[in-house]
Amino acid sequence: MGRAVDDAAAAEFHAFFEAHYAGLARLAHMLTGEADAADDLAADALMALWHRWDRVRAAEHPVAYARGVVANLARTRIRSAVRERRRVALFWAPRGDGDGYGIEGPDVSAVVDVQEALRRLPFRKRACVVLRHAFDLSERDTSLVLGISVGTVKSQTSRGVAELQRLLGDAAQAQVAAAARRGEGRH
Repeated sequence: MGRAVDDAAAAEFHAFFEAHYAGLARLAHMLTGEADAADDLAADALMALWHRWDRVRAAEHPVAYARGVVANLARTRIRSAVRERRRVALFWAPRGDGDGYGIEGPDVSAVVDVQEALRRLPFRKRACVVLRHAFDLSERDTSLVLGISVGTVKSQTSRGVAELQRLLGDAAQAQVAAAARRGEGRH
């Protein structure tokens, strides 16, 4: 009898996998900005879900549970990458004015697309904006995925959108200024 239950659970998980893998990979891609990592994160999340499948399938919102796992894995990946970049920057940074290492500001390119602007948002703001606008989740569903209150979703989404508008507006102004400088050199 245990085998029949295992087969039923495996069939349920397989159906869940087929229905939600692509969406989980897309979420991972939008949260990390790394297409190559998206499939790995989605696969890792689904592996974790399989190990807890009894708990997941009993959950009121199993897809929200899965999205939460992806969001947590993405957050861990981003934090790890940031720590690694800081270590590399400290190692290769030129000596400052005798007061330790001097690290130059970030090299910001003239063209900043939405992906780059999203990467610049803090994780919680990015996750709220992506889940609300790219995945069209309700505030309640977003709060379930991230394990935060609906009020926090509202404020983080609003602040994230405002910051994206500012970042993208700054980039557009830089592009216009660069184009104007190029045009002046031709006369």
